[in-house]
Amino acid sequence: MKNRRHGLEEAGIAGRFDLPPGEAAELQKRLGEFVRSEWDGRGVRLIAGIDVHFPSKDIARAAIAVAAWPGLDVVETSCAELPCSMPYIPGLLSFREIPPVLEAWKALAGRPDLILCDGHGLAHPRGFGMASHLGLLLDTPSIGCAKSHLFGSFTEPGPLKGETAKVIGKSGAVIGAVLRTRDRTRPVYVSVGHLIDLENAVRFVLGCSPRYRIPGPLREAHRLAGRR
Repeated sequence: MKNRRHGLEEAGIAGRFDLPPGEAAELQKRLGEFVRSEWDGRGVRLIAGIDVHFPSKDIARAAIAVAAWPGLDVVETSCAELPCSMPYIPGLLSFREIPPVLEAWKALAGRPDLILCDGHGLAHPRGFGMASHLGLLLDTPSIGCAKSHLFGSFTEPGPLKGETAKVIGKSGAVIGAVLRTRDRTRPVYVSVGHLIDLENAVRFVLGCSPRYRIPGPLREAHRLAGRR
């Protein structure tokens, strides 16, 4: 395991969201070496759902909905808008989405113990999607929970709530899970972001989805991000 602090400084991570696409892709590869897929069993009281909308092609609006765990009552919200630091480029969305998320995060009164991102973590072409990027920056356990498939191969899980199937990367390693959060409803795509393992990532996503396909904190963040 590389020294995390030295590695992040060496990678020039602070404030670098406006890189040329090739440099951004290389940075993803380098930062991916610092991602940890381990859960330390810490207590979880607050879970932050994070979503980003684009009211125009040049503006990103981030919303954070913080919910108490396990009851899921929303206890705090925060929103922020910023000009986009990068155009839309598949695979590099975190560079476009994270700056307003960081602004919204700064405004929170409480410190969430766990992050749910509307996006991917390790299930990404370079193993470093939005959930991994944000979790590493904030040094907070993070989970990618996406509505659609991005990368890797899988078979459909069974039709009932809680059934899963593995997402397999090019190397043959497991990089995520396809999770049914409601009976006979389209699944969601769960992957490790940072500081958590896949088993616990699935457990938290399922626990945050008592009634709907999308976890409650993400549903609320989606609503807030899209509100004008």
